[in-house]
This record gives sequence, structure tokens and C-alpha cells, in this order.
Amino acid sequence: MTSATSPRPPGRPRSGVNAAVFAATLSTVQELGYARATVERIAAAAGVAKSTVYRRWPSKGALIVDCLLDAFGPPPLEGADRAEVLSSTIHWAAAKIAEPGVGDAFAGVFSDAVSDPALREILSSRLQDPYRIALQEALGEPEHRVLFFIDVVTGTLLHRMGMTGEPMADADVTALVEMVLPHFADGPA
Repeated sequence: MTSATSPRPPGRPRSGVNAAVFAATLSTVQELGYARATVERIAAAAGVAKSTVYRRWPSKGALIVDCLLDAFGPPPLEGADRAEVLSSTIHWAAAKIAEPGVGDAFAGVFSDAVSDPALREILSSRLQDPYRIALQEALGEPEHRVLFFIDVVTGTLLHRMGMTGEPMADADVTALVEMVLPHFADGPA
């Protein structure tokens, strides 16, 4: 008797390859630094061919952006009021940036985007826009205020990583929340 289902195509399932490449990306960036974490090294660490990576991501920057999307996941947007939503978002972003390899990858791709308009567009449309839209909807804020919130929080967290090589300490994250809340907690200006 023949089966109505066709056998699985050769190779790993797509999600399995993506997960392996994302894990290898973060560990390679953490071990070697962003600049030395080449697609070739990431592919080798993931146990896949370099061509497998390039079939999914046209550049290292595009790979890093998708890796960051995977690492961050959806924003929690939790809380009984605006202040709690903003506070939980800042704590969530700080915790994610503190994860091994994530802050390094984020800072590296962000730095590369300064002189690469195509990568800036990928960062804006694929990484920033989903979080901006979610925050706009949750807070009822106009785009320019949410972008300013993202700039202040992310910029501060990445600056700390760049200047110290370490994520922001919990007490400093709390201080950042206390500094940012007065500007945003009362709603649109």
C-alpha cells in the first residue's frame, strides 16, 4: 500500500536551519566580535554551507536583522497603565540586549547601517517598524514620539554596551525608566 503523503524533501527543515544559523550567529558574534563574525564562520558554526545562508539572507546585515527579530520576539507591552507598559518595554529591551551576542550583534549591524543605506532600510522596515507599530497601537502615540522613545531607550542601552562592553546594570535600567517616564507616561504631548 502506498502512502498519500510524499516523503520529506532532503535537507533540514527550514525552521531547523534558521534556528541553527541564528544560534551560531549569536555565539560567533559573542566569541569573535561582530566584525570578525563572517557569514563563512557563522555557516561553519551552524554546520551548513555558506550558500545555504546566502540563499536565505543576501547579506550579513540581513542575517543579523532576522537573528535579532528571532532573539527579541514580540514586545511584552504588559501593564495596567501607560507607565507600566513603558517600564516593562524598557526592562524587556535591556534584558534582550544583555543576552549573549545580542547586544554585540545589534550594535554591529547598527554601526554598519550608518554608511549602508540598503541596510538602514532593512533595519527600519524589518526591525524597527514592527516594534514602533506595536507601541503606537498600545500607547496611542504618534509615530514621531514612538520613534523618539525607541531612539532614547535603544540608543542609551547600545551606548552603554559600546562604552563598557557590558549590558546596563539593573539599577541603571531603573534609573533610565525613571528618566524616560515623565516624558511619555502622560500620553501624547
